[in-house]
Amino acid sequence: MATENILNRVGLIISSTHFIRAFLSEASTDTTLSAELRQKCSDLIAQSNVPYEPLRAIWIASDPSTRPELTQLLWGTSFIFSSPKPREKSEELKARLKKLEDIAERKAYQELVKDIAPKEDVTEPFSSYKDQLGFGLHVLVTMFTGYLVGYAAFRALFDHSPAMNAAGGILGLVGAMLVETFLFIIRNSDLDSSKTKRSNQKPRSSFSTSSLKKNL
Repeated sequence: MATENILNRVGLIISSTHFIRAFLSEASTDTTLSAELRQKCSDLIAQSNVPYEPLRAIWIASDPSTRPELTQLLWGTSFIFSSPKPREKSEELKARLKKLEDIAERKAYQELVKDIAPKEDVTEPFSSYKDQLGFGLHVLVTMFTGYLVGYAAFRALFDHSPAMNAAGGILGLVGAMLVETFLFIIRNSDLDSSKTKRSNQKPRSSFSTSSLKKNL
């Protein structure tokens, strides 16, 4: 147990040589040393690797007239390096690495089958500012036109009455908004139906690409 505690100490570890073993053997019987140091000498004699710190402590405590030079004692030794403990990855880091790996695999697969897989139609209504601005201007023009038509019609029917003329313009504006809303619903319905038809035609192609992925 004492030997394990010494060897497990953090610090420099060196290989044991004939000079080191001879020095420890003599120091283990040196009565000028403390009992603890003599016990350390006995524990380290049979070890192939010894910590430098306790060895140096024993050398310093020994009689300078009988101990060997430190350079002579360490002649022929080599450093012993222990492998550090592998760094454990956190669960969050593992999940992030897995996500990045999946994204990289999908990109690589898409690049591989880009000439084979059918291209998806990603066109969406009002997907750009130009479409949105054009639709807004179109609605404004339609509403303004409906107001003018209603205003002119009520002006002709009710003999230039300002209140009725304004009411006619408002009715024309509301009618234009209803017509524009109806047309918008029709356009969206046509777009949805065309997307549904294309999605019904894709299973065969998707099956071929999935088969290709399995073969790869």
